[in-house]
Amino acid sequence: MKTQVAIIGGGPSGLLLSQLLHTRGIDSVVLERKTKEYVLGRIRAGVLEQGLVGLLEEAGCAGRLHAEGYVHDGTLISYGDEMFRVDFTEHTGKPVIVYGQTEVTRDLYAAREAASGIIEFEVEDVVINRADSEAPFVTYSVGGEPRRIDCDFIAGCDGFHGVSRQAIPLDLRREYEKVYPFGWLGILSETPPVNHELIYANSTRGFALCSMRNENLSRYYIQCSLSDKPEDWTDEAFWQELKRRIPAEEAATLVTGPSIEKSIAPLRSFVTEPMRWGRLFLCGDTAHIVPPTGAKGLNTAASDVHYLYNGLRDFYENGSSAGIDSYSEKALRRVWKAERFSWWFSSLMHRYPDQSEFDLKMQVAELEFLRSNKAAQQAMAENYVGLPY
Repeated sequence: MKTQVAIIGGGPSGLLLSQLLHTRGIDSVVLERKTKEYVLGRIRAGVLEQGLVGLLEEAGCAGRLHAEGYVHDGTLISYGDEMFRVDFTEHTGKPVIVYGQTEVTRDLYAAREAASGIIEFEVEDVVINRADSEAPFVTYSVGGEPRRIDCDFIAGCDGFHGVSRQAIPLDLRREYEKVYPFGWLGILSETPPVNHELIYANSTRGFALCSMRNENLSRYYIQCSLSDKPEDWTDEAFWQELKRRIPAEEAATLVTGPSIEKSIAPLRSFVTEPMRWGRLFLCGDTAHIVPPTGAKGLNTAASDVHYLYNGLRDFYENGSSAGIDSYSEKALRRVWKAERFSWWFSSLMHRYPDQSEFDLKMQVAELEFLRSNKAAQQAMAENYVGLPY
């Protein structure tokens, strides 16, 4: 098989890149290790920056998003029983949209299928070959049958545990990592959200987040130990602990119910450099991970797609390699800013096992400064709604 761009990974970043390339007449093939049902069963974040919304519009995949997504003009931050609001539109003129990553992926699958795009599922034994040459190819198997794709370029969108990053020789890449000493226990419940905006809570008992997918589907998180397992927590224990971590007024109105999904996610900050080797380009979680506190994972993957899509488009339409040559530098410049914001917000909102009394006082002082200072709120709002591409 031959194509112009071989895309490894059938999650949202790989699908978005494939669909955007399709709108410009550039062929691609997507390889996905799991089944479509498995990919759509993954529960992920749901806060979309305007940059990602714009890309979905350009890809022709934003109809349902605009019909069903929730526009959020700000967010709430609490510490103890104190709570204040950061107004995004006041400070930046832009909102964010709450729309589940699963729904973004579903829309992109629908678009690729409508365009008869080639997506191979349950692929195994993927090997990237000759990425540092002008004739790269990918070998893999499906159901034990060996296959090969010859291509011009390879986009590695296969996540942290995928093969793409590992294809770059160790002596050419450098990795930076911070592992946080806690996780997030999250549940999904068919209950109305406790508030129409997100609540980020700093509590003496640990962090909590009140989020939602729609008016009857809520997503809640609490900071937990890395040694915890989802089955350690009954629904009743989760709800009781969540109520202890959010302001009393919100706790009193919280509607509880049985969880329909429960999981624990560890928190990590990770970046690999460079994000390009020859004709192989890394996108999204393949190259970088952020803690979910700042809702930057999917959005940072989207900015990678933006730079790569426009670089490939310039190559095929104008014969210029300037965009693909500068891809890694441009993507990493924005990635590190997103890493900084996610690290800062995580440090502000969580309890760390080695925090001293002084550290805790500094946390409160930082929260009160954010509460009272318009410039601090503007800086947070600019980062939260998304820095420009």
